[in-house]
Amino acid sequence: MFDSLSDRLDSAFKQLRGHAKITELNIATTVKEIRRALVDADVNYKIAKEFTDTIKEKALGEKVLTSVSPGQLMVKIVKDELVQLMGGSESGLDLKGNPSIILIAGLQGSGKTTFSAKLARFLKTKRGKSPLLVAGDVYRPAAIDQLKVLGEQIGIPVYSEPDNKNPVEIAKAAIAEAKTKGFNTIIIDTAGRLAVDEAMMTEVANIKTAVNPNEILFVVDSMTGQDAVNTAKAFNDRLDFSGVVLTKLDGDTRGGAALSIKYTVEKPIKFVSTGEKLETLDVFYPERMAQRILGMGDITTLVEKAQEQYDEEEARKLEKKIRKNQFDFEDFRKQLQQMKKMGNIKDLLGMMPGIGKAIKDIDISDDAFNGVEAIINSMTPYERANPQVIDGNRRKRIAKGSGKNMEEVNQLFKQFDQIRKMMKQMNGMKGMGKKMQRLGAKK
Repeated sequence: MFDSLSDRLDSAFKQLRGHAKITELNIATTVKEIRRALVDADVNYKIAKEFTDTIKEKALGEKVLTSVSPGQLMVKIVKDELVQLMGGSESGLDLKGNPSIILIAGLQGSGKTTFSAKLARFLKTKRGKSPLLVAGDVYRPAAIDQLKVLGEQIGIPVYSEPDNKNPVEIAKAAIAEAKTKGFNTIIIDTAGRLAVDEAMMTEVANIKTAVNPNEILFVVDSMTGQDAVNTAKAFNDRLDFSGVVLTKLDGDTRGGAALSIKYTVEKPIKFVSTGEKLETLDVFYPERMAQRILGMGDITTLVEKAQEQYDEEEARKLEKKIRKNQFDFEDFRKQLQQMKKMGNIKDLLGMMPGIGKAIKDIDISDDAFNGVEAIINSMTPYERANPQVIDGNRRKRIAKGSGKNMEEVNQLFKQFDQIRKMMKQMNGMKGMGKKMQRLGAKK
């Protein structure tokens, strides 16, 4: 995401390379390039100009320390201003009341129904809530079925009345159902249109009046750029929504919507969604997003994703095996499976500082580990636990069973040996560190 914008900003910062200090002249050139980068990213010119005027003012008012280059200072100033432009800090959901009610609005095709299911899963798994999904799109033929299929995948019930074409009545009945059956959160999916029109706005406004929701979340396709911002303004003028959800962010190489919406409607971006998988929903953190745009990575989110898959007991067992140099193919397979659960592989690698730019033109499929798993799955449990017994004949059988050639199998064994050696060396370094501590204590 934001590859195009990141490249252009990086090019702008290069204007300051070789300069010992910031001057009116060199800062003017850099700021002009930043403004162009923002406009090309589909950011409104007025917003881009105000943003760069602030940067110029701050840069000229800063004294560059001897240990910091003008380019590094400019990156910091731009990062701080990007954070402010996108909202300053994350904004949570208002989940007061029993049940708390969340109304989902947006155009047809923006991803409302999928987001509704993603949000239900998020609230259930990460906030401990008991949500009920409500099928309020009574016009699109497959809308109710789509929501039911998604609800089944995440184990969350869907309230629907297929023969009722009045979404206000459906919403009221769903609230009564939730109170009776003990659901403490209601997520109401609503109908959209291909463009903003009076009928859609009136319908959503009527639902809002009838149910008085805690939150109204406006869902918008970030790939539509400036159109997304204009649509957000139209919805906000009518609904006064509480927050924005950016969908399809993984396909947005420019970033115009993320950078412009908060400024235009003065409402926070609360969530970002990437891909169709129901676990691909993240709280929007302006600082983390700014870091990613500037190629600084996003280690915090990467660690959080890892912690979600972290099993403390399994981790202790693994550490014990590594200490004894007993890390085997079964352990390797478990680690691969945990990584796959964390999300898109390329996105995960892009969160590591300096890695994002290096891999932006490389196609890394989510299926990248499937071949490795196929080879490991073709081993017997005994072979996985005792890699040293796998000789040439066993390797041939494993290659045949996995549908891979001998070269691929041998390559995996080579990589596995390198991983084991690295773990052994790290273990040795830990041991050395403890010995040094003991020697220091004796003194």
